Amino acid sequence: MALSFCGNDLNDSYSVENGVLNNPCFVDALNLVPHVFLLFITFPILFIGWGSQSSKVQIHHNTWLHFPGHNLRWILTFTLLFVHVCEIAEGIVSNTWMKSNHLHLFLPAFMGFIAATTSVVYYHNIETANFPKLLLALFIYWVLAFMTKFTKLLKFADGGVTAYDLRFCITAVLVVLYGLLMAVEINVIRVRKYVFFATPQRVKPPEDLQDLGVRFLQPFVNLLSKATYWWMNPLIMGAHKRPIELKKIGKLPIAMRALTNYIRLKDAYEEQRQNSEDLEKSPSIWRSMYRAFGRPILLSSTFRYMADLLGFAGPLCISGIVKHLNKTEDGEGTQTGELKFGVYFMSSEQLLQNTYVLAVLLFLALVLQRTFLQASYYVTIETGINLRGALLAMIYNKILRLSTSNMSMGEMTLGQISNLVAIETNQLMWFLFLCPNLWAMPVQIIMGVILLYYLLGASALVGALVIVFLAPIQYLIATKLANTQKSSLDYSTDRLKKTTEILKGIKLLKLYAWENIFCDSVLETRGKELTSLRTFAFYTSMSIFMNAAIPIAAVLATFVTHAYMSDIESMLTPAEAFASLALFHILVTPLFLLSTVVRFAVKALVSVQKLGEFLQSEEIGDDSWRNGDMPVSLDACKKHPGARNRKQPMRYQMDNYEQPLRRQLRPTETEDVAVKVNNGYFTWGSNVSTLSDINIRIPTGQLTMIVGQVGCGKSSLLLAMLGEMQTLSGKVYWSKLPDSEMLPDYISEYDSDFSHEERSKNRYSVAYAAQKSWLLNATVEENITFGIPFNKQRYKAVIDACSLQPDIDLLPFGDQTEIGERGINLSGGQRQRICVARALYQNTNIVFLDDPFSALDIHLSDHLMQEGILKFLQDDKRTVVLVTHKLQYLIHADWIIAMKGGSVLREGTLKDIQTHDVELYEHWKTLMNRQDQELEKDTDVESQTTLERKTLRRAFYSREAKNQIDDEDEEEEEEEDEDDNMSTTTSRRSKIPWRVCWGYLSSGGFFLVFLMVTSKLAKHSVMVAIDYWLAAWTSSALNDSSSYSTSNSTTDNSTLGKMNNAEHLAYVPVFIILCGSGIFLCLITSLSVEFLGLSAATNLHHNLLNKIIHAPLRFFDITPLGQILNRFSADTNIIDQHIPPTLESLTRSTLLCLSAIGVIAFVTPVFLIALLPLAVAFYFIQKYFRVASKDLQDLDDSTQLPLLCHFSETAEGLTTIRAFRHEARFKQRMLELTDTNNTAYLFLSAANRWLEVRTDYLGAVIVLTAALAAIWMSSYGLQSGLVGLGLTYALTVTNYLNWVVRNLADLEVQMAAVKKVNSFLSTESENYDGSIDVSQVPEDWPQHGEIKIQDLCVRYDPMLKPVLKHVNAFINPGQKVGICGRTGSGKSSLSLAFFNMVDVFEGKIIIDGIDICKLPLQTLRSRLSIILQDPVLFSGSIRFNLDPGRTCNDDRLWEALEIAQLKDMVKALPGGLDAVITEGGENFSVGQRQLFCLARAFVRKSSILIMDEATASIDMATENILQKVVMTAFADRTVVTIAHRVHTILTADLVIVMKRGNILEYGKPEMLMEQEDSMFASFVKADM
Repeated sequence: MALSFCGNDLNDSYSVENGVLNNPCFVDALNLVPHVFLLFITFPILFIGWGSQSSKVQIHHNTWLHFPGHNLRWILTFTLLFVHVCEIAEGIVSNTWMKSNHLHLFLPAFMGFIAATTSVVYYHNIETANFPKLLLALFIYWVLAFMTKFTKLLKFADGGVTAYDLRFCITAVLVVLYGLLMAVEINVIRVRKYVFFATPQRVKPPEDLQDLGVRFLQPFVNLLSKATYWWMNPLIMGAHKRPIELKKIGKLPIAMRALTNYIRLKDAYEEQRQNSEDLEKSPSIWRSMYRAFGRPILLSSTFRYMADLLGFAGPLCISGIVKHLNKTEDGEGTQTGELKFGVYFMSSEQLLQNTYVLAVLLFLALVLQRTFLQASYYVTIETGINLRGALLAMIYNKILRLSTSNMSMGEMTLGQISNLVAIETNQLMWFLFLCPNLWAMPVQIIMGVILLYYLLGASALVGALVIVFLAPIQYLIATKLANTQKSSLDYSTDRLKKTTEILKGIKLLKLYAWENIFCDSVLETRGKELTSLRTFAFYTSMSIFMNAAIPIAAVLATFVTHAYMSDIESMLTPAEAFASLALFHILVTPLFLLSTVVRFAVKALVSVQKLGEFLQSEEIGDDSWRNGDMPVSLDACKKHPGARNRKQPMRYQMDNYEQPLRRQLRPTETEDVAVKVNNGYFTWGSNVSTLSDINIRIPTGQLTMIVGQVGCGKSSLLLAMLGEMQTLSGKVYWSKLPDSEMLPDYISEYDSDFSHEERSKNRYSVAYAAQKSWLLNATVEENITFGIPFNKQRYKAVIDACSLQPDIDLLPFGDQTEIGERGINLSGGQRQRICVARALYQNTNIVFLDDPFSALDIHLSDHLMQEGILKFLQDDKRTVVLVTHKLQYLIHADWIIAMKGGSVLREGTLKDIQTHDVELYEHWKTLMNRQDQELEKDTDVESQTTLERKTLRRAFYSREAKNQIDDEDEEEEEEEDEDDNMSTTTSRRSKIPWRVCWGYLSSGGFFLVFLMVTSKLAKHSVMVAIDYWLAAWTSSALNDSSSYSTSNSTTDNSTLGKMNNAEHLAYVPVFIILCGSGIFLCLITSLSVEFLGLSAATNLHHNLLNKIIHAPLRFFDITPLGQILNRFSADTNIIDQHIPPTLESLTRSTLLCLSAIGVIAFVTPVFLIALLPLAVAFYFIQKYFRVASKDLQDLDDSTQLPLLCHFSETAEGLTTIRAFRHEARFKQRMLELTDTNNTAYLFLSAANRWLEVRTDYLGAVIVLTAALAAIWMSSYGLQSGLVGLGLTYALTVTNYLNWVVRNLADLEVQMAAVKKVNSFLSTESENYDGSIDVSQVPEDWPQHGEIKIQDLCVRYDPMLKPVLKHVNAFINPGQKVGICGRTGSGKSSLSLAFFNMVDVFEGKIIIDGIDICKLPLQTLRSRLSIILQDPVLFSGSIRFNLDPGRTCNDDRLWEALEIAQLKDMVKALPGGLDAVITEGGENFSVGQRQLFCLARAFVRKSSILIMDEATASIDMATENILQKVVMTAFADRTVVTIAHRVHTILTADLVIVMKRGNILEYGKPEMLMEQEDSMFASFVKADM
């Protein structure tokens, strides 16, 4: 058959007798002209113009300008392409019915398709180059195409072609499309005026893109790139070569930044507040959320509906294909087109009977459906992220205004706040993600049931009923799951709290041999947690089981009912069976998700309620100067040009948006008073005043001291002046500044013209150093400068005044070392000195120091007093208020305020008090029993500070010595191949940690692993068997019915029918058995996976806890606390709850995909040829994605931590931040952190979309190839039932391909947790056994307390030098021994050696005749007692703190408390001995905590007591009492005191002076004093 354009079955094909335009073939030829014209014009431009440009680097995106109507043009072009495809299909199918080939039926359409594609490519290039003049070519093309198509339509109408004919409809649609595109083009000319107008419009790209930091291009790229995430390619491919860092993901586009969204939400929230009549009623958060973020949710829902409706195309196409294959098999396919113009015109039904057309339609529907679905997901996720940013900013603003009493009285705990930030906002974000499901699912379910009814009749309703009845059970399980998760969360927070306390007090626990008591309490909590985790595992497996079993049950019910209900005529055909099977698969997803969505909706309701309560909670008092004026409104900041800095287009304006103007300064009578309080009554929240009748004044530029006993309200007074307490009555006045310095705040914030001095002074902030030191998670330098520009000279002066230089020199990176919660663990004194340094460095007029000496030794305090306070601050004429216990400094004070019991006892200069209140003065004098001399410079008495420095040095020295616990994130592989070349690292990065996986599984137990593997394989085999049986059954029915119809006439058909029906029903029992076993296997698999995970988690945690608690002290010196805690919190949580479901999901989706591909290959072996390229593509997609996903996940995690820390940091340091007036800076930091985290999260979800779009398109290609292969094979006699089977399986692949990859990526990330836990399991434990059996040690050992030290050598680690060298000493029973010496002389090491806490590698210590190194550690440590320098209290009752083992009676405890001067105070507490101590003993002052620690040592009546500088943070009065008490209460026992203040050991029986690990002097203090040149004498002199 020759090819000819017009065909030659009639000889008049080329005749033009009736007029040229009446020849249909000529009209079609005319239609070719515009297409060819476009190709001729655009190809040279594309090749010449952009060939040269594409060789350059990617065109920079600041030229990304969308022309008007950009999205509409893309949508129209895609529609145009689709219509062209229909036209081509129609032409080709019509052509098969003609006698000779008529190319004009489909060739113009084919050229139209190419031209439309070219037009969009051409347009995209013009747009990126921003050269609109070239658009004229397109304009001409649309006009020509419109005209030629319109001619064709008119000719059809003339020739009597009606709308019943498909070709007429297609032509009409094309005319409309070309017309619309022409309109779009005219609109571009109208707006941009690039031609026909004298002045073309100048345009600028969006603001975000001018700022080159924005790398998230989704909002700016064209429609195709938006739909396929094409712009992500460079990022994801690049991740393979080098990891993605924060720099790579850039900044957020302005519309997504937290500030933008915060303002949207805030406005909606405030608007409600203003509009509501009832002022008491709080604005609804739901409504404000809808106002701010409603539109994108509606858009997403629209996408979702379209996707869901397109999803039903799959089953329908399958049914069509299978049905029409039968017809062609039976030779029924005939043509019924009609001839007009000498060619056939067909109706749309006839076109849809062509199986190849159906296959292509199925493919297109799948691609579209998936694109819409991913678009819907993306929009919701972006909105969710925006909402989270807005909520975080809202919560943060509220935190900054919370009243302090809320925090300290425990109404709002830090835990609640961090929950709001970490949990509630995320709950709301997740709810938003799942939100469109709420209204999309019912529609999907209803549609599905209707279609099933149409396919199967009444029996479909039975299946639907099964699903509907089982759904509530699903929901029930889901709610149960949520409850158990909550209870296990409570247990795990409880367990974490206990673990944290153990780790913080580990030294004490080991010294007191209490680690097992505490370990047991953790294990008890863990036991409860595991019980609830077991319930959790059970419900999870039930949930998984239901999801797998419901579809099987529904299919079973439907088909069995159908078999018994139907007669021979309406037996189940393959087309119906497999279409309904596919429909059941579609229906299950929404039903399974519905329970999750409902659960999340409930959670979201709770979260919103909590948020609402939080936003309504009490704020700091309005009557103070804090909120002097109304907050600056948003309009105000728009108007001030000063508030906007041109370089940063939208400098976060949150500070102005919501910063109350600075203090309202009230005039005062006298100028020389900085602060004045009149008749003040202040309270911490209850109506009982904590401070009463306060009348004080703080003179300007003078040093004021506030003194008084422990707990008399000194710190409260400072806070009251800062406006942190609630004022019951009275006023606080702050003096006014000279007018010249009063600048409006926003100008001082933003304009750099003002000198630094003026700016900071004007802010009138107070430099405040709190008693409990508060550090930021930042470098030392950042902690000291605290947001003020760095000034080297000033910085150095401050560092020297606080003697921080030696400490800084010890840190690994000097003052650039990170400190704070996540950084290096500094000791109390070091932390406190950094806080004081911060207060000194600030350039403020007023400085408040709250007991800055509490954690410092005498040297440092003197130095700080002289250099820092007297010199540095007083030279600057700054007003200083100092709270202190050190009465010897009173002589420096210009003004003294003495407090007692919450009110002022005396106020005045020291002289005034000397003259007016002799008694008080005398009292002070006795306390100041040491004169204050200038320090003798040449001596360096060992001090607590030096001790702290020593621990630091130990920690770092060892770190270099053996890099055993490397930075946790450095994976071993990374270390090994640092010097290798690039390629090996990349291959390493994409490997899956199989070894860790195996380790995890084996810790779960081999039986469970075996059970899991076998049941999984069996289950999937049974699933395939069920479907195969269905195929065989329906195919047999089909053959029977056809034979039934042919043999109709000959035999008696009723008998035949009966026989057939019996045969037909014979398939049913097997089907039932198969389904039943499938359901049973589902149950087994889901249970085995979950319980495997549970037993692994149990073992891992148990081993980890035991290892860590029994690790030597050294381990805790060199491992940051945060790192150990992470193992117990984040990593344990992942192992407990996240790995099992991931593992389950991964195995299930992988096996599903494999079984599906196996079935397709079995049905149509040809498919395997096409599988190869698909497999390669899939391999590369997953390989790239896994690496990028891991990086982005790490970025998300690593940026989330600082954000959460910043919140808790702010909540802890509220008073400091507010005193310093640094709210704006902290808000700014919070916005930056939120944006960084949101950027990482956005990229992560965009990467997930990238993967899903690609795997979905791959799945669609698999469906297409499977369909084409099946249609082709069916002409060789393939059973139609098997075709249906193959296609149904191909459809499932699309759903599961991306799950395989995502679960792989997740598992990889989660296995890192197992790896980290394993790395800790290799640490050495202390040797607890000893060589003597416990039974050989006398019950009352050590009864005398005689200590012999023989040739003792001690080191901290076999890698390090010894700290004690050949020490010999002998201590008689009952002697009081003092040990002193300079820094690093080994005093503390000696005290640790008594407890065998350090490595004794030579010599021995013999106590009452037993070598302590041979004793079991538990025995040794439980028989001695020690008091440490840092007071450690545990949360619980006072009784628990004194005696956790419950070994003593109450009298003994009261006696100990009495010795420690605490009896009266404890008696006054509610509950007495059972009174609660909060975490870390926060509800007692530092001094009281130290006294409790003394009491703890007294309870244990051992004959040897070791005191390691136990009196640092106690005021002198209490200290003197203690000294006496120790001497009397311990008269008959051996007491070893390690002294930092020599005067405490002057009364000792024996003094040992140490130097560099050796004993230098040894003897009675009196003798040593007499020797002029003795070291001890010089110490005493220095300390007098």
